[in-house]
Amino acid sequence: MKKDKLYYIKEVNKVKIKNPKLWHKMPGGIIEGENVLYSRKYLKDVENLYKSKEISNEGKNTLMYEVYSYSEGDETQYGNLFWGLTILHPVYIEKECNMTKGHFHENRNCVEYYFGLEGEGLLLLMDEMGQMSAEKVLPGSLHYIAGNFAHRLVNIGEIPLKIGACWPTTAGHDYRAVEEMPFPYRIYKNNGKIELVER
Repeated sequence: MKKDKLYYIKEVNKVKIKNPKLWHKMPGGIIEGENVLYSRKYLKDVENLYKSKEISNEGKNTLMYEVYSYSEGDETQYGNLFWGLTILHPVYIEKECNMTKGHFHENRNCVEYYFGLEGEGLLLLMDEMGQMSAEKVLPGSLHYIAGNFAHRLVNIGEIPLKIGACWPTTAGHDYRAVEEMPFPYRIYKNNGKIELVER
């Protein structure tokens, strides 16, 4: 990656000043640097989330979302953190909005922050009794996620939704709990209007 001229290795009063080893140019950039983890989900990986079962084989190769994350040190060490970025593409499956799988944290004591970078979306929050609320995600919005709430992102716009995140490396992901007790509402965009439809 091309480095900004302001960042260069030199020595000032015998203190070595180094280049940053990690970059997240906001709002439009991605997390770049050595040891950044990257994963992607295609429709074939998450098709069970959507009501429609009439998805063509060609459509199943649609890129739905990408996740970047980075941490240093021992990930089992309490107090260590992940820095992350999710990019949720503007895809609609028979008007149902693109969404992440959604999860609780395995360690319910671990909280998380999301922050909106680009695009427009919803953050769905569900407690352990299945009660759901939603928060609008916009550039600059900041969202506190308590450890005992499942969370899912939904893109309701026409451009990629980019969300930054910071959470403990010891949090873990509990997807099974959401599979057994799904979010109670589906999110649709119909003629430009957002609709929440009970399952």
